Amino acid sequence: MPSTHLSLHYHLLFSTKNQSPIIVKEWRANLHAYLGGIVKGIEGLPLAVGGVEDHAHLLVKLRATHRLDYVLRDIKSNSSNWVHREVGQTHFEWQPGYLGLTVSPSQIERVKKYILNQEKYHCRKTFKEEYLELLKLCGIEYDERYLW
Repeated sequence: MPSTHLSLHYHLLFSTKNQSPIIVKEWRANLHAYLGGIVKGIEGLPLAVGGVEDHAHLLVKLRATHRLDYVLRDIKSNSSNWVHREVGQTHFEWQPGYLGLTVSPSQIERVKKYILNQEKYHCRKTFKEEYLELLKLCGIEYDERYLW
């Protein structure tokens, strides 16, 4: 085959340090827009960005040349700097780890809807409950002693 064709969609999830509820509504939408802009800046495609006061979700399409750990490093570092500079929250930090899940093309619309409706979803579940549910749903082994 003379050419390469890829479908690399990822659902990315990461929290503020210690799941602190510091992403307030007044600037949350701007942060989400900035997160999407970072993805565009590294030649990815942001399909959905959402979250609530203690975490963020992104649905992104990436290239084969992207390294997921570098992508997350850039997203988290650049957005932290943005919060410090634009919002003035000098104590803002993201948790070191993240969850990265591959998304089948047939599930993209479903994941988009899930990400864009985070406020509604989190009326019923906490971040920790959501995170554990996703780990179990995806068959990811974990030791809860090292999650938080």
